[in-house]
Amino acid sequence: MNENPTTDPPSAAPKGNGAKLARLNSPWFLWLATAVLAVLVCFALSYLNGFLTHESTDDAFIEGHVVSVAPRISGQVLAVHVLDNQLVHSNDLLVEIDPADYAMTAAQKQSAADAQESSYKLALAGFELMRAKVTTAGAVAQASKADTAAAAATAARAKSDFERSQELRKENTISQQEFDSAQAAAQQAEANLNAAQQNAAADESKINEAGAQLNATEAGVSMALALFRQAQTSVQSAQLDLSYTKIFAPSDGRVTRKAVEPGDYVQTGQVLMSIVPPEVWVVANFKETQLKHMKPGQPTLVEIDALGKTLRAHVDSIQAGSGARFSLLPPENATGNYVKVVQRVPVKIVFDEPLPADRTIGPGLSVSPDVRVSSFSLPDWAMALAAIILAGASAAMFRAVLRRKLNGAQQ
Repeated sequence: MNENPTTDPPSAAPKGNGAKLARLNSPWFLWLATAVLAVLVCFALSYLNGFLTHESTDDAFIEGHVVSVAPRISGQVLAVHVLDNQLVHSNDLLVEIDPADYAMTAAQKQSAADAQESSYKLALAGFELMRAKVTTAGAVAQASKADTAAAAATAARAKSDFERSQELRKENTISQQEFDSAQAAAQQAEANLNAAQQNAAADESKINEAGAQLNATEAGVSMALALFRQAQTSVQSAQLDLSYTKIFAPSDGRVTRKAVEPGDYVQTGQVLMSIVPPEVWVVANFKETQLKHMKPGQPTLVEIDALGKTLRAHVDSIQAGSGARFSLLPPENATGNYVKVVQRVPVKIVFDEPLPADRTIGPGLSVSPDVRVSSFSLPDWAMALAAIILAGASAAMFRAVLRRKLNGAQQ
């Protein structure tokens, strides 16, 4: 008996391959494979569409204004009315500095201002008095001039009478006594004229003296007024310093980096805390090769890592220069060996929808922006339909090839 146990029947292999092909030709397998292929093709088309029409980067962060709160005066902190991360509104009281010293200074300045006001009023009253004296001196001088004119007329008449008396005395028409009386009258009239002239000159000099005193008094009034205004300015400055003992919030926002407690002695300009307003935006550092089709107004989707959700936004502006150019130590390519490095340019992106009110979003948080730089983009339903068509066509081709192999295996 001649047997060969290691040799298989010739029909064993085709039967095994046929069973495998039959299992692959099962409707359940084909439907499942077609669905999986459609999903994979849809993801591939979506990735390809995004790669061709969108630009994204991981080098992006939330940015916003940070307002530093610092006192304008020095002093000991009396009270602090806010806590870390507390939400405050504009003009809310934040910190109080002990106002005792500044209140005392303001009271002293007010007393000095009151004294200067009294001095100014006194100088003004003296000026009015000197003005009245100048008017009186002018009137007296006018009266003296009138008296001088009257004395001159009297002296002229007495002189004429004396001259006639001399002629008559030569002719013995009048007596010696009458001649002596005319002579005495002429001499007295001349003396009265001289006295009136001297009085007029004296009264005229009094006018000049009163005018000089008036000018001096006016200068004193101006000085007193200047000192009074200076005292008023000192009062305003002291009251302003007193008002600085209360520090108010400059804007709405959350308190951060609070570094002040009651009892601390603070200096002018020392940063006590910072306030972060709720208005934030995104600064995305795109590569310069990604800016070829990017421009303001393009729609953007921003994924915030801290929220785990995506928000709508748009490109607001593109910085005129790379970030390295405006760094503390900008590179100098004119020195050393030059190696071309792709630069990054900051792009400002503004949110189109409000941020969640129950979550705190502040500067420095990481985000991932996705900017649509092309106006043409396939909609999701079109990509899904194309994926279904491609998957169905692939399944039909696979089934046709599978049937051909099955027929060959059965033969």
